[in-house]
Amino acid sequence: MRKQFLFIFLALIVANTSNAQTRTTRIGYIDMEYILENVSDYKEAKAQLELKAQKWKQEIEAKKIEINKIKENLKAERALLTKELIDERETEIKFLETEMMDYQQKQFGSDGNLMHQKAGLAKPIQDQVFTAVQDIAEAKNYDFIFDKSSDLTMLFSNKRFDISDQVIRILNRTDKREQLTKKQLKDQEAKEKLENAIDENPAMQDRQKALDEKRTAREKLIEDRRLEQEAKKKEYDDRRKAIAAEREAKKNGTVSEPAKTDATKDATAKPATTGTDATAKPAASGTDAGTTTEPAVDKAAERQKLYEQRKKELEERRKKILEEREAAKKAKEAEAQKANTTNN
Repeated sequence: MRKQFLFIFLALIVANTSNAQTRTTRIGYIDMEYILENVSDYKEAKAQLELKAQKWKQEIEAKKIEINKIKENLKAERALLTKELIDERETEIKFLETEMMDYQQKQFGSDGNLMHQKAGLAKPIQDQVFTAVQDIAEAKNYDFIFDKSSDLTMLFSNKRFDISDQVIRILNRTDKREQLTKKQLKDQEAKEKLENAIDENPAMQDRQKALDEKRTAREKLIEDRRLEQEAKKKEYDDRRKAIAAEREAKKNGTVSEPAKTDATKDATAKPATTGTDATAKPAASGTDAGTTTEPAVDKAAERQKLYEQRKKELEERRKKILEEREAAKKAKEAEAQKANTTNN
């Protein structure tokens, strides 16, 4: 019995040792500057601080203009002033310059108001980021997480180890959760679960990216088809209206305004007509009708030309989409082949 127990104990020790040796160290990194630039609260506060800094710069510029004006006046009046007055003016200029430099240092110096207020803006967001990083590290068993934007020098960093977007999503989720209903909260949790699974599995990331690209291409193709159908429908409606107008004109015997004008002129020029003229008029009117329908035919031809042009553009766009999809597919196959070669 003792031997069996000792054997089981040694087997467990060996198994734990082998697991510890085969487990790889998980390392990730964040880019604090990128995270801060994508947090709405920080961006709004930063914009307000920039307005305040602009106001400080304008005040400093006004002081410079005032000092330069005093210098120019002294230069122009130096020949008329006594030595005591010149010394007094120069002392005033030095005092104003010193005051301006002190104000500039106070606002924009390394320990000035701008730096302090920037740090005050970033501090709450940084605390939230550190909390989010700790949650991610505990949930996904990270051993080390570095800050790319800190003093730490990173000569190379693979994008797949960057968890900055995950941190941003956690920060945004915290803000959104307070405004969601129970159903929306449930949908949000399902979405978060899918996003976490995608972050955890690089192959799933590539698959999701390919699906997104396919969906985008499909939506674009559907939109192109819709536009093409609308163009065809419009062309059909225009042609139908032109045909109906032409039939109505033939039925009434008055084709268009120009034809009416010509007919009126002929009637006033020849009020008396013979039988021969009467028989010739229908033929003439038929000729006029033929000539006056030419603008409608020209418009139809122009619309047909425009339709052909639109159709050609849509065809070119469709070809371009297919080429882009084919290129993305080849790139994905090449990447997969490269990954297989690396694994082998």
